[in-house]
Amino acid sequence: MIKSEYMALAFIVGILLGTVFFGGLWLTVKKAVAAANPALWFLASSLLRTGIVLTGFYYITNGDWRRLIICLLGFVAGRFMVIRLTKSIEQKHIQLNKAD
Repeated sequence: MIKSEYMALAFIVGILLGTVFFGGLWLTVKKAVAAANPALWFLASSLLRTGIVLTGFYYITNGDWRRLIICLLGFVAGRFMVIRLTKSIEQKHIQLNKAD
């Protein structure tokens, strides 16, 4: 039986990994639009984000498929958190531009 503390830790780490991955993607898109060489931004960001996430999954799951599932659920939850946060940031930015 796996301790619930490990499951909770796997979920929290999954949320953090999802936030890093999708938050990094959002920042990459924002930066690459104005960059002279956007392909380099996307390539470097993709490699870095994927490396961080895979390393995190490897160490937190420790070969246990149940922890992997919990960590993946946290990863998806992190995705939704980033979507919600970035949507509110964009809406505030649009409102500020309309006020000018």
